[in-house]
Amino acid sequence: MPVLNRIAAYAEDMTAWRRDLHEHPELGLQEHRTSDVVAQMLQSWGITVTRGLAGTGLVGTLTAGSSGRAIGLRADMDALPMQEANDFPHRSRNDGAMHACGHDGHTTMLLGAARYLAETRNFDGTVHFIFQPAEEGLGGGRMMVEEGLFERFPCDAVYGAHNETGLPVGQMVAVAGSVSAASDRFWITITGRGGHAARPQNAIDPVLVGSHVVIALQSVVARRIDPRDAAVLSITQFHAGSTGNVIPEEAVLNGTVRTLKPEVQDQVEQLLISLATATAAAHGAEAKVEYRRGYPPVVNAEAPTERAALAAAKVLGEERVIRERPPGMGGEDFSYMALKVPGCFVRIGQAAGERGSTPVHHPRYDFNDDILPIGASFWSTLVEQELTRG
Repeated sequence: MPVLNRIAAYAEDMTAWRRDLHEHPELGLQEHRTSDVVAQMLQSWGITVTRGLAGTGLVGTLTAGSSGRAIGLRADMDALPMQEANDFPHRSRNDGAMHACGHDGHTTMLLGAARYLAETRNFDGTVHFIFQPAEEGLGGGRMMVEEGLFERFPCDAVYGAHNETGLPVGQMVAVAGSVSAASDRFWITITGRGGHAARPQNAIDPVLVGSHVVIALQSVVARRIDPRDAAVLSITQFHAGSTGNVIPEEAVLNGTVRTLKPEVQDQVEQLLISLATATAAAHGAEAKVEYRRGYPPVVNAEAPTERAALAAAKVLGEERVIRERPPGMGGEDFSYMALKVPGCFVRIGQAAGERGSTPVHHPRYDFNDDILPIGASFWSTLVEQELTRG
């Protein structure tokens, strides 16, 4: 079964929706216009809309037949706090905000499926279309779950999807087990003793100490973690000083840790804290570490993953569905939903030469509109498969 004909017929409509969302990106928990647009479209198709979860989040509910079965489909809506470098007509109109991760496309694909399913109602049960805010670091998925998402909208299984810039158009990934990493953040504040740059012997230079801390922390993954276990420790910011002839009093390091196993997550956290404080102390300085646990890993349950792969094969062909692949080290707050309800998070290829291959979180990224009908057909096929009439 290829892309559904009815969905292919309004591919241009979906492209217009997606580009409108791209022009008007909104940061996490500020997706007011986006939420309004989504709600209005769902309601125009006769779908019941519940708003206010996690502030700007919403759920569209569509029931057909009499079955008590229910399925949840999730799309994220927020943009990233970065400046767009593209010059096409639908580039961002909002300074400092950009859809650089494809959430505009994720929202549009789910809207396309909602329109189709509302028109055809060729299923028996309930579909909950979950439009989530604040995926990019603020944990909108966690907020929705904590506010009773699945108590208010019970689901037998929940599914999510993300575009994949390293995967060709026409391929999908549905893999059981861990598919993304736990995503943690840390801040290390190093306090030394400031002074004149011409008399360093009278100071304790936090820049020098911070540099030793950076080097020391690189040994955590390289020499302290079992090489069979995946881990990433990246220091991404180093802030210190205000002028060229003053040794500052303080330096601040900031970074992220990614792990796949809880025991490795614990180990990296403990090693990071002990190495940072000991290295600073060895130089006569003090280091205070704030370590903040972030999103847990996304773990795809066996049964929903098999069902998602089956639906993907109906749309694209079995040979185009990847069922085995190592997990990525990115974070994704769909994890909170998959911890609450059996779930599966799939990847949809969007690369076609230079089109759709620019990495996410890049100022020249853009979602490939060619895959909108693929995503919408996948969601629709999954619903009709899982909530089969009779």
